[in-house]
Amino acid sequence: MNCQATHVSRADLQIILRRAALMLRNVAGVPLEPATEDALNAIAAEMEIGRADLIQIVLREWLETNAYLPVREIDEENETDGSA
Repeated sequence: MNCQATHVSRADLQIILRRAALMLRNVAGVPLEPATEDALNAIAAEMEIGRADLIQIVLREWLETNAYLPVREIDEENETDGSA
């Protein structure tokens, strides 16, 4: 049996991840373990945002942190509404 590791280029990986993100955006729900579901719901309630918004934030920050997406630049001259 011939087993070889398949190398996926960074550009191809970014395309795959973007497509996955689009599919997730269009899915009504993603099945999660109960403990994960409870944690997401608690954090979303604490932050006063929806579960879907929280998942989007967490996923984007993970992708940025792991260099799968470019880090967004923050315009420090604009005022915020009190949330970072």
